[in-house]
Amino acid sequence: MTGTEGDIGARIATLKEGDLPARHGAEEELVRLGVAAVEPLIEAIRETPDTDFRWYAARVLARIGTPAIPRLVQVLRSEKDPGVRRYIAASLGEMGEKAVDPLMALLSDPEPELRGFAALALCRVGRPAVQPLSAALDDEDETVRSCAALILWQMGEDGIEALGKALGPGEGEGKRDG
Repeated sequence: MTGTEGDIGARIATLKEGDLPARHGAEEELVRLGVAAVEPLIEAIRETPDTDFRWYAARVLARIGTPAIPRLVQVLRSEKDPGVRRYIAASLGEMGEKAVDPLMALLSDPEPELRGFAALALCRVGRPAVQPLSAALDDEDETVRSCAALILWQMGEDGIEALGKALGPGEGEGKRDG
């Protein structure tokens, strides 16, 4: 085990079992170690069912940011455990705008559960995802259009406003007898 691998393992152990100040220190060190910590953190999320630990690990992955995105998307696609997927999606969602394009690409996946986790992450991204989701309302793929509309609706005020603009006046209103 190299020094960095040992450092990462020790920091992950502290993230699992340390007191609050120790966990925060471990979190800072793991973020500093960057991409080298991504795979060990993912494996620890898989192996540790403790939700507090998973939350800390997902937060570290989000703070590592862009270098972690390709691996996190890969795990989101391949992982079967919904608990692991939930924390990976949360991590991507916390990254904000930089994760929008990879998450949008998942909306056309044939697996409904994967699309659901991508939707959760996009909702967590919030406002930076509104424009790409609005544009997806015109996608040729009906699944992508439906996902985009549902996500915008789920996002609340910003998403509903964008959805209303996309539908235009009179769209979605049923005939009224009067």
